[in-house]
Amino acid sequence: MEFPETSKLKDLAASKRKVFKKTAAALKKKKKGLVDRAFHDLHNEAFDEPVCLSCANCCKTTSPIVLQKDIDRIAKHLKLPAGDFTQKYLRMDEDGDFVFQKTPCPFLDSDHYCSIYEVRPKACREYPHTNRKNMQGILNLTVRNSEVCPAVFAILDKLSVMK
Repeated sequence: MEFPETSKLKDLAASKRKVFKKTAAALKKKKKGLVDRAFHDLHNEAFDEPVCLSCANCCKTTSPIVLQKDIDRIAKHLKLPAGDFTQKYLRMDEDGDFVFQKTPCPFLDSDHYCSIYEVRPKACREYPHTNRKNMQGILNLTVRNSEVCPAVFAILDKLSVMK
């Protein structure tokens, strides 16, 4: 599977937004199992080789929701009290969720490896969400993620041709 360059991704995704939204609308009308299978097959194809280490755009440009379980697990790993970890690394967003204070992620190394990979937040473990059950329920999020993740862009691009 071919991926667009990260530097061009936002503009490419913006130019395809209408097509991707139409694709999402069409997919919402199809059988749930068929949509999940199509996404999961393309997800497996996209992530057949480790593509994330060449990109890390999600870690560079977005901040995941960090749940209390994540806070406790990461703080323990860093040998910090949960309150100290929260104060040092997190802020509350407009929805009342904890997110990292800044981007890029403070745990992203220069080689695109995550220094807390084994204990990373649930949102990071699940990203880009293209292998979840009930993909129809998150198609709007998937369209938004096409602006961040080249693999999501490629998956939606293939699906838009297949409709």
